[in-house]
Amino acid sequence: MKENIHSDYHKVVFIDMNSGFKFLTGSTKTSSETIEWADGNTYPLIKVEVSSDTHPFYTGVQKFTDRGGRAERFMKRYNMKKN
Repeated sequence: MKENIHSDYHKVVFIDMNSGFKFLTGSTKTSSETIEWADGNTYPLIKVEVSSDTHPFYTGVQKFTDRGGRAERFMKRYNMKKN
């Protein structure tokens, strides 16, 4: 392999924001947020909306509530009313 052209591959923790499920894996993604894992080490924390813990394909059921689409969330966030 050529040197200095590949991204830094390191361990990170992904957390599913809907269920709180966390898993440690290798990735090139990084984050300014960190979390202490069960082994006592601190790893970058990546937040995701859907993981194998909440995706209906893997679970067979939908575990999380419908949050609405982008427009609905925008309207709710800025207290706007629909026409």
